[in-house]
Amino acid sequence: MRSRVLVAAVVTALVAGLAGPASADRTPRPPAAEPKLTGSHPCPDQPGFTCSTLTVPLDHRGRVPGTLDLQVATADNADAPKGTLLFLTGGPGQPGVPFSDRIAHQRLPEVAKEYRFVTLDQRGTGEFGAIDCPQLQAQVGSSDIAAPTPGAIDECSGVIGDRKGLYGTEQTVADYETLRQALGVGKMVVDGVSYGTFTAARYAAVHPSHVRKVVLDSVLPHVDPQADDGLYIVGLHAEARVLRDACTSAPACGFDPADDLAWVVRHRSDADGVRIFDTMVSYEFVDPTYRNADALPGGQGDIIGALHAARHGDSTRLDALLDILKSGGDDVTGYSAGLHIDTFCSDSAFPWGRSDTPLRGRQAKLDAALRRIDPSRFWPYTRATSAGSGFTQECLRWHSRPSAEPPARLPDVPVLLVNGDHDLSTPVEWAYEEAGHAPNGKVVIVKGASHSIQNRELGHAGRDAVIAFLNG
Repeated sequence: MRSRVLVAAVVTALVAGLAGPASADRTPRPPAAEPKLTGSHPCPDQPGFTCSTLTVPLDHRGRVPGTLDLQVATADNADAPKGTLLFLTGGPGQPGVPFSDRIAHQRLPEVAKEYRFVTLDQRGTGEFGAIDCPQLQAQVGSSDIAAPTPGAIDECSGVIGDRKGLYGTEQTVADYETLRQALGVGKMVVDGVSYGTFTAARYAAVHPSHVRKVVLDSVLPHVDPQADDGLYIVGLHAEARVLRDACTSAPACGFDPADDLAWVVRHRSDADGVRIFDTMVSYEFVDPTYRNADALPGGQGDIIGALHAARHGDSTRLDALLDILKSGGDDVTGYSAGLHIDTFCSDSAFPWGRSDTPLRGRQAKLDAALRRIDPSRFWPYTRATSAGSGFTQECLRWHSRPSAEPPARLPDVPVLLVNGDHDLSTPVEWAYEEAGHAPNGKVVIVKGASHSIQNRELGHAGRDAVIAFLNG
């Protein structure tokens, strides 16, 4: 998945399905049908959008037969002056079509006047194609961090079966290229949020001639040469910076919230460390200040205050937050945990290697790698928090076809990287890391904002930056 740049021809061959030994069958085959959108009809609950179906190969490399039908929503302004904008949602596991009207008309109407917005339900997501792994869905839902039981992981492995690895980002990027061809456009603007930044950047890296501009909102680096993004080391350590910054707002806290968090994590069980990490990341979607008691019913907000009270002997409020924000039970059509595990694990590199590494020996390699890492890199959390998180625990048991590694360098087109400085899901450190791969990149940090600027920012500074970038 990560690190070194591949020769462009090799990448093209992999994505187009041309790699591998030639077939002994010399029988002439008919040319592949031109991609097209079929079954067009007005999108329910998405005014101004037409829904249709895009049929794509199950395996763009051609190893496994079959097709998938993906739902696509296209804005009705087909003659938009600035062309097509492909908007990519997150997860992995989240569909795109249900967000069409909100993003285009409610959040970015200035952009929607200039561009034709296009969204799609990523393979394995949405009302018509979501992968349903019941135990995984019940236990972790849309969380990256909550750790499922081994039984839930094994059940999901059985549900997906021999399709494992066919939901990785390599295949999704090829879906986007098929969509571009079906739309009949030469170049697109690609705009991704969260995991959508990962797919947007990978599409741009693999298909540079078909991209005009790129927006990366709440950035996940598209390559990981150090093979530690799955361990979430950067995200764990970034919480100290975010909480300390939150405490500088008037009235100042008068104590160090990072020290409080570190103390609480070390005085509760390792499993509670993971639960606290998961709750912190969930809380950012409720209250990007981390200090507003009224952000939750009954004055249950203010997670900084809850941690401070727990350090001084009263865990009531913290325990309540752990319960209120516990993960699991999300509707599979709104977020597929099964899709998430196959995509993430097929894409990622870990200390034990890639997703095709034999399962035996992985735990020993993980343990050895964690021992070599300076514990200060995990602070205010611990090695155990990293080892016990859902990222690590799911992929430790997942065996699948790995995605091909893309080029690390993004094309020399304008790239806007926008991130909230209070984002715990994809911290600003990742935005700067990804900017190092973008020769024509610009980073915009939104003060006091958390995850998903275009969808959730309370103010307008981040969206103003996106509007100026796209419409200028």
